[in-house]
Amino acid sequence: MKNLSQSEQKVLAARTAVETLVQKGLIFSGMKIGLGTGSTALPAVKRLSEYIADGTLKDVKAVVTSFQTENACADWGIPVYSFKDRLIDGELDLAIDGADEIDVNGNCIKGGGAALLREKIVAYNAKKFVVVADSSKAVETLGTKFALPIEIIAEAYVPVKKALEKLGAKVVLREGVRKCGPVITDNGNQIVDCLWEKPIDSEKMEDILNDITGVVENGLFTKNKPIAFIAHEEGNVEVRGL
Repeated sequence: MKNLSQSEQKVLAARTAVETLVQKGLIFSGMKIGLGTGSTALPAVKRLSEYIADGTLKDVKAVVTSFQTENACADWGIPVYSFKDRLIDGELDLAIDGADEIDVNGNCIKGGGAALLREKIVAYNAKKFVVVADSSKAVETLGTKFALPIEIIAEAYVPVKKALEKLGAKVVLREGVRKCGPVITDNGNQIVDCLWEKPIDSEKMEDILNDITGVVENGLFTKNKPIAFIAHEEGNVEVRGL
């Protein structure tokens, strides 16, 4: 028994995912790929850069979900494009990202790093979506343990909070670290984090939340079911949906 740490599991899941996808031809030269944000996604970005550096992959065009990932791509030699670029034309072959939770049906909560809006734009405009995660992220149901992030317009905080509370959520405005006041996203908005006492119907709730005026986007990802690579402390990687 290896007893891998959470950090080691993240790296294992990410690198195994990229290596497997390259072997199966789902990551290929000339492709358009979405690259996610956070401590599990970045090892995948790093592994991708190694394939580019050694010539295994060529002419890969990346669309990123955050300033963090854009900076990593600059450091590691991965060309970054906008969805508006004609070479991307608003569509990706594949997107790879982490998840804060993934349930048995492939529904996810994302946005712990406050990049959920760009992450969803990337994930929902990709032909294939891939999630990499450590074993702690695999859950039976969503909504009660990891707080669901919701990106909101700052001016709408009070009415949005009231609407969320009517849906049974406990709502907390996310505060910044090493700064005074709320977290401000890459898009200039704020984040509220929501928990429910009982599990939610995530597929229905995704649409309900986005119907609230002042909500920009929420961290439920249910509409593009992912291929999932989940690493466990014993050193094995569970693959779902491939």
